[in-house]
Amino acid sequence: MNKPLDEALSVEIAQRIKSKAKKPFDNAYKAALATDKAKYVQGFLVFPGKPYQPIEHGWIELGESIVDPNLPHLQKNPQQLYYFAAQSLTVKQLKAIIEESQEDYPEDDPLPIYGDAPYAYYGDVMLGGQDYLDAYQAAVAKSQEINQPKLENN
Repeated sequence: MNKPLDEALSVEIAQRIKSKAKKPFDNAYKAALATDKAKYVQGFLVFPGKPYQPIEHGWIELGESIVDPNLPHLQKNPQQLYYFAAQSLTVKQLKAIIEESQEDYPEDDPLPIYGDAPYAYYGDVMLGGQDYLDAYQAAVAKSQEINQPKLENN
């Protein structure tokens, strides 16, 4: 079951961290660092309409709520957003992974984080392991459900 989205806190944190459009992982990273007891989450976001398929996305979770610092940039009805978590990290784990990535691959952006190999392909893109595959498949099913063409009664 989807955790509820805390719209007010999402907007508040987005303003506090000066969230930027089209930077979901960076925004989630900054939000996780700036928010006590937050967990950094990567996965997929689904909503009605274009692109009619899941998009890879990042957000944070506080207890049983989703807080999305990208919400002001999405321009979608918050009640029609569906989040599918593939991976969740504590701030301590997140910092350690980012630090290691920056040491090992200084020229590469450390976000998003895909965990340990082996990786799998989703369409044309290689992402994380089994958790990513499970989240992606659930997101695809939801996307197909909410983006079904409406049949008109004649």
